[in-house]
Amino acid sequence: MTAACPPGFEPNPEILEEARRIAKETDSSLEVVHDPGKGVSGADVVYTDVWVSMGQEKEREKKEQVFRPFQVNAKLLDHAKPDAVVMHCLPAHRGLEITDDVIDGPRSIVLDQAENRLHAQKAILVRLLAAV
Repeated sequence: MTAACPPGFEPNPEILEEARRIAKETDSSLEVVHDPGKGVSGADVVYTDVWVSMGQEKEREKKEQVFRPFQVNAKLLDHAKPDAVVMHCLPAHRGLEITDDVIDGPRSIVLDQAENRLHAQKAILVRLLAAV
C-alpha cells in the first residue's frame, strides 16, 4: 500500500510504525510518499477522502492549497493501472479532493462502496437494538 500526502500531513508515526511491522510480518509493504503521481503509480485502487473534516474548518484554506496537487482527477488516474478503480467514503467535496468526471465515471465504485457501508451500518443497528 502506498499513501500519498503533502509533507507535514503524514500518518501518526506510532500507528505507521505498527502498520509497517504488521506489513513486514504479512510479506506486504507500506510506503508514504509526497508525490501524488508516485502514490497512484501502478495502483489497482485509488482511495481519497475529504481534506477538511468537521471541526477543522479553520484549516480549510491552508489544506485546500496544500492538498490541491493530490486531487483525484483524470490526469492523476493516468498514473494508475488502466483498470484501476476509485473509492471515496463520502460525503465528497466535488471539485476539491475528487472531480465530478472521476466520481461519476466508469472507474468509480463509490456508490457500491456506500451501499456496502449501508448494509454494515444496518447490521450494527440490528445488533444494538437486539440488546435492548
